[in-house]
Amino acid sequence: MPAKFVQIHTLTNYPASLLNRDDAGFAKRMPFGGAVRTRISSQCLKRHWRVYAGEHSLATVPAPESVRSRVAFEHFVVQPLVAEGLPDKAVRAATEKIIAKVFGSEAKQEKAEAANKGKPKHDKVKAANEAHSVVTAQVTVLGKPELDYLCQLARETVLAADGAEEKVGKILDDRMKDEKKLKENLKALNPGSLEAGLGAALFGRMVTGDILSRCDAAIHVAHAITVHGQMTESDYFTAIDDLVREEGDQGSGLISASELTSGLFYGYVVVDVDGLVNNLGADRGLAGDVVERLVRIIATVSPGAKKGSTAPYAYSHLVLVEAGKAQPRTLQNAFINPIRTSGDVVCSAYTALRDHLTELDQVYGKSELRAHAGLQSDGFFEQRMCLDDLAAWAKAQVVG
Repeated sequence: MPAKFVQIHTLTNYPASLLNRDDAGFAKRMPFGGAVRTRISSQCLKRHWRVYAGEHSLATVPAPESVRSRVAFEHFVVQPLVAEGLPDKAVRAATEKIIAKVFGSEAKQEKAEAANKGKPKHDKVKAANEAHSVVTAQVTVLGKPELDYLCQLARETVLAADGAEEKVGKILDDRMKDEKKLKENLKALNPGSLEAGLGAALFGRMVTGDILSRCDAAIHVAHAITVHGQMTESDYFTAIDDLVREEGDQGSGLISASELTSGLFYGYVVVDVDGLVNNLGADRGLAGDVVERLVRIIATVSPGAKKGSTAPYAYSHLVLVEAGKAQPRTLQNAFINPIRTSGDVVCSAYTALRDHLTELDQVYGKSELRAHAGLQSDGFFEQRMCLDDLAAWAKAQVVG
């Protein structure tokens, strides 16, 4: 029988690096178990997994892509239509009307227009120019099929209006009056919920209008934090001006400092298998392909800033996969007491993780199947295999 949940636990060590920064440029932190830990946000992790373009990337999954941007309509609707020779102003007017309808912002638009009444002329001109902006207020997640459909809708509207900007609004109102039919047209673009694209099917999307379908995330990602207290160092550095140095000046072109950290991070990902299968149009085989790639990506794709000066690339020491039907639970609490960094940190982390799993099994019972790939992990966990076999094993738990 297929699993209901697949849980992926990782231990990954990074030497001198600055993987995820806060607004002040320091490494992100998280107090846990009475000690401050270094943290990598789930947003940072998901971003790197989504855009990874190497072997076994999510882009190799045979499913339409999601476009995550504020300027998606500019790139995939306006620019193609203007390149075809359609009038720029009419295209933008049509696209803006479509955005307002799709995202339920027509009421806001009418309110803004009412607020502009009585303003000086130069303000009205500015408002008129802004009215043709097709940049959305927030980053939107749209499937490529959805953008293609909306581009075709704008194209047909502008052609029906003979390129007249003033006619576009009424024609679109007539074409988009039946919201139920419009929603059905969008859903018919791909089987199941795939009109929103693979990214939305995996990591979800929130929409405020009634036209686009909302997708709940099927991949749940925890913030990764170190199993020990934060280890940090201020990196003082200078940049030498080569030309000035050749003239005999010993000064530097730049003097600065940056925070660097090192640490062994525990990472945790849950795959809601039923949710993933549903988001992928009831295609369990496709869901298995996603999970197989996800196991590989999580183990080998590194997040990280300052790549040029720290080369923050590492493979996981441990990838432990569990498959079953019980409520998922993190193993982060194995490290609620920080691991001492004076000895073998990896071995100590393995021991803490194994002991915590043993206690959980004794209290709640063992209902999950487990397999792992790991460095120096023999004897700590059951069913050890290489990463390729582990990824295939995880896929089999999804496909059943």
